[in-house]
Amino acid sequence: MNPRVIAALWGLPVTAVLVAVPLAVRDRLPDPLATHWGHDGTADGSMAFGGFVAMGLLLWGVPWVVLLVVAGRAHTRRSGRMYWWGTLGFISVFAPGISLSTPAANLDVLVWTAARLPSWHVVAVLLLSGAAAVAGGLLGRGEPDQPSPADARPPTLRLRQGERAVWVSRVTNPWMAAAAAVAGAGVCVLAVLRAIGSGTGAGLGGALPVLVLVLVLVLVLVLVLGLLSASVAVRVSDDGVAIGFGPFGRPVRRIRLSKIDSALSEDLHPSQVGGWGFRGLPGRATIMLRGGECLIIRYRSGGRLAVSIDDAARGASLINALIAERVEP
Repeated sequence: MNPRVIAALWGLPVTAVLVAVPLAVRDRLPDPLATHWGHDGTADGSMAFGGFVAMGLLLWGVPWVVLLVVAGRAHTRRSGRMYWWGTLGFISVFAPGISLSTPAANLDVLVWTAARLPSWHVVAVLLLSGAAAVAGGLLGRGEPDQPSPADARPPTLRLRQGERAVWVSRVTNPWMAAAAAVAGAGVCVLAVLRAIGSGTGAGLGGALPVLVLVLVLVLVLVLVLGLLSASVAVRVSDDGVAIGFGPFGRPVRRIRLSKIDSALSEDLHPSQVGGWGFRGLPGRATIMLRGGECLIIRYRSGGRLAVSIDDAARGASLINALIAERVEP
């Protein structure tokens, strides 16, 4: 059966439980009810009943919908299937466990401050969620992937006598760009508030300015990293390979042809390289902005660099042609 159909059918009873169980015991719960506890199990935060049910549905519903959307792409490789089923197993236990332990702790208490949450509830939910994740990942991973043709002949083209060619390609990750835009907007808002005298934290012992400073630093970090990793451009020419980062193509990493053994194109996905962005170590690194076609540069030293880029096969063939041209007598 299609995994998206399985996840949809599985999610319906989970959603029903998250709504039906709290409603069934509503008359035995205080309103508001305790929803947050200290390390000793004493309630230190509350929420209205309707808000609590809505939060439980969001805790489960958002990742469930995301899994339904990415199901097709996630199942193209074994590692993707393992993470997908593992995540579904985890949230299927974690979200109901957290949501149902709250009514259990509030059951038959007169006011929310009298509610107590035994520490073993949290431990049990985490252990069961972890076990469900492992079981889901192992049972749903399926057959091993077909090995990639690591020894496949690198693509090449023939350049006519005196002919010069240049290949340029660019790829953008809209999510990284959006994160950078949001962070930049946040920095601008805080700067404006500071300029007009708001958010200074007067009378709060300096606590608010410190929090604002931390927030600004975090936003600036997200802005810088988002700009650097939102887009990448690759240029191949007689001068070698130039990889530019960000909307302005700066900074630039240059690789001389003399350092390259060969190049090829290969399909890679974030789950294979450890995630998005800049992954790995010098000598064997990946610049992963989107799953799919990647330009693989094999160094003479034995390492390699992978860059997710469109039309990678054409770029690899030009690199190989330029290398062959240089070694010919």
